[in-house]
Amino acid sequence: MIRARWLVALVLGLWLAGLGRDRFDAWIDATVLPPLVVATSIEVLDRNGALLRAFTVADGRWRLALPPDKVDPLYLEMLLAYEDKRFRRHQGVDARSMLRAVVQALWNGRVVSGGSTLTMQVARLLEEGTTGQVAGKLRQMRVALALERRLSKDQILQLYLHLAPFGGNLEGVRAASISYFGKEPRRLTPAEAALLVAIPQSPESRRPDRAADRAEAARNRVLARVVSEGVVEPDEAEAALREAVPGLRKPFPALAPHLADRARAELPTAPFHILTLDGALQGTLETLALESVAGRGEQLQVAILVADHASGEILASVGSAGYRADLRQGFVDMTQALRSPGSTLKPLVYALAFDEGLAHPETMIDDRPMTFGTYAPQNFDRLYRGTIRLREALQLSLNIPVVQLTEALGPARLISAMEKAGMRPVFPGNQPGLAIALGGVGVSLTDMVQLYAAIARGGVARPLSWRRDAGGPEGQRVISQVAAWQVGDILAGLAPPPGAPPNRLAYKTGTSYGHRDAWAIGFDGKHVIGVWMGRADGTPVPGAFGADVAAPVLFQAFNRLKRELDPQGAAPAATLLVANSELPQPLQRFRSRSAAFGPEADAPAVAFPPDGAEVELLAAGLKVRVTGGTAPFTWLADGVPVLVGLESREAMLALPGAGFVTLSVIDAEGRSARSQVRVR
Repeated sequence: MIRARWLVALVLGLWLAGLGRDRFDAWIDATVLPPLVVATSIEVLDRNGALLRAFTVADGRWRLALPPDKVDPLYLEMLLAYEDKRFRRHQGVDARSMLRAVVQALWNGRVVSGGSTLTMQVARLLEEGTTGQVAGKLRQMRVALALERRLSKDQILQLYLHLAPFGGNLEGVRAASISYFGKEPRRLTPAEAALLVAIPQSPESRRPDRAADRAEAARNRVLARVVSEGVVEPDEAEAALREAVPGLRKPFPALAPHLADRARAELPTAPFHILTLDGALQGTLETLALESVAGRGEQLQVAILVADHASGEILASVGSAGYRADLRQGFVDMTQALRSPGSTLKPLVYALAFDEGLAHPETMIDDRPMTFGTYAPQNFDRLYRGTIRLREALQLSLNIPVVQLTEALGPARLISAMEKAGMRPVFPGNQPGLAIALGGVGVSLTDMVQLYAAIARGGVARPLSWRRDAGGPEGQRVISQVAAWQVGDILAGLAPPPGAPPNRLAYKTGTSYGHRDAWAIGFDGKHVIGVWMGRADGTPVPGAFGADVAAPVLFQAFNRLKRELDPQGAAPAATLLVANSELPQPLQRFRSRSAAFGPEADAPAVAFPPDGAEVELLAAGLKVRVTGGTAPFTWLADGVPVLVGLESREAMLALPGAGFVTLSVIDAEGRSARSQVRVR
C-alpha cells in the first residue's frame, strides 16, 4: 500500500514538474521582445572597403555594424573570460554565476559581482533597462531566456558588439575602437582589447577622454583576470600595463563628404555605399586642396577630380578645400557647379577641325585682329603673332585661331561633340555663338574631366562613375583616334609650370572672363585629373590665371597619385606625321569653307566706324580705323580722297559737316572696304 502511494506521488510529481516546465516554456515563449534589428550608422566605403564616412543613427549616436568575425579574436576571448565564461553553454541565465553572486552579496553585505550573463546584458541594452532593481533583473532573465530560443549565440554576441556603451554617444565596439584608437577593431593590442572590455561596465565614469585614471585601473583589472584565465601570457600583460590609455577621442573619418552626401541622398535607405574612390588618395588630395588655398585669402576655393580614364572610375573627388560653412562656402560641391571653362574647350575644337579635314597640327593660320560679324575677339594678352602653326596656336592658347576654326565648324558642331562626350553644356540664348570656343558656356569640372578622359581614351567617351561596379558601357565616339592622339601630342609639348618636374603630361589651362575661374586639366596613359580654382560665389579673383594658380596644383596632384607618369600610346597608323611643306596643298594654310565666297583673309576692313553707325564729328575730325590689308592706306569720303599714303591704321578725317557719308579705304594692293555712316 505504501509502495503504491509513493508511486502515485512520484507520478504526480513528475506530472506537476512537466506541467510547470510546459507553463514555464509557454511563459518564456510568450515574452514580448523589443525589436531585435538594431539601427546602425550608414557607411560610405572606398573601393577597398575602408571607411570614408559614417553618419550617426537617428538619436545622434555612433553605432557601426560589426559582425563577430570582423573583430580581433583576442577581444572576444577577453570579453567571454571576464564577463561570461559559460556563454557558449548556458541558455541565457547562468545559475552557477547567479548563485555565486547571491552568496557573495550575503557574505560581504554588498554586491560584489552581478551574475549577469552577456545575454542578460544584451536584454538590458535592448530595453535600456536598469540593473539594480529586482523587477528589472527578473525581466532581463526572462528576455535573456527568450533571446536564447530565438537567436544563435553569434547573433546575441553581435547585438552586444553593436549596443555595448562606451561613453557619450559611442555605442558598440567598432565605434569605440575608431574613436579611441583611430582604427578598426580587426587587430587590437592586449591593452586596447582589455580597455574595450572594461569600459561598458561603467561607461561614463570610465571614459578615457574624461577619466583616464579610472579607465586605466579598470583595464588593468581586466588584464589581471584574463591572465589568471590563461587568455593572455603574463609578459604580454606586463607590457600592456605600460601602454598609455588614450586621453582624447579621435574624429570619425569624414573623407569625400560631398560625394558621401550624394550617395546617401540617392539611396537613403542603403546601409552601405561602396564607392570607386581610393581612400588614401582622397585624404592626400584633400590635404593638397587645403594647402593650395592657404594664404590666398578667405574666399578662394578649389576642387580636384581624379579618374582612371580607361575604366571611367573616379578615384578622388574633392569638392572644396574644407567641408564647412565659411567664406569659401565649403559645403558647395564645386565638382558639380556650372562654371565657364575658359580656354579648356580649345583642344576639342582643334580635334574636330582635324577630323573635318579643315586643318592639321602643322597647318599655318593667321593670328591677327579679326571681326566675325559683330564679334571681335582678342587674344588674352592683346598681342598677335601673325601667321603661326596650329600646334603653336593651341599651345599658346590663342583666341583668334580657335574662333576661326569654330566659325568653320559651326558652334552647333561643338555643342554636339560636348553632348556626345557626356557633358551637359548650358549656354545663353537659343543658339550657341562663337564665344563658346573661349568659354562662353556653362560646364562643371566633372564635365571637363569626362571630356579629357574621352580624348585620353582615343576619342571614345565613357561616363565617369563613382559607385563600385556601377560602370556602364562605353559611350559614343566623339573624335577620331588620330585627332585624339594629335591633340594629346600637342598638349604634351607644353612646358610644365615653374618648379614642377619636367615630364610629358598632356595638359591645358584656362582662365574665364574676368578671372572668375582658373582651370588645369591633364592626362597621361592611365589617369586624368582636373583642377578648378576660383570663388564659389562666382566673383572675380584678380590676377588669377589657370597657368599660375591651377597648373601647379595639377602637377602636385599627379605627383601624389604616383611616382611616374604612364606613357601615352604611339601614334595611330593613319596619322600623317609630316612638316607643313609636305602637307597636301589645302592643309598647308587654313582657309575656312566660306573663304572662297568672301573677301581674302587679310583683306582690309573698316573697323571704325562700323557700317550703319551714327557717330559724332569731333573738332579734330572723324576718327577712323582699318584692320587687315597692307599699308599705306588711302581714305576717301564719298569717293573723294581725304588722306593718301597713310602708314598708320588709325587716323582723323577732316569732313565738311554732318550728314550721311560713305567712307572707303584702299590698301597698297588695291583692295578696298567701305562703311556708310551718319555723322552728327
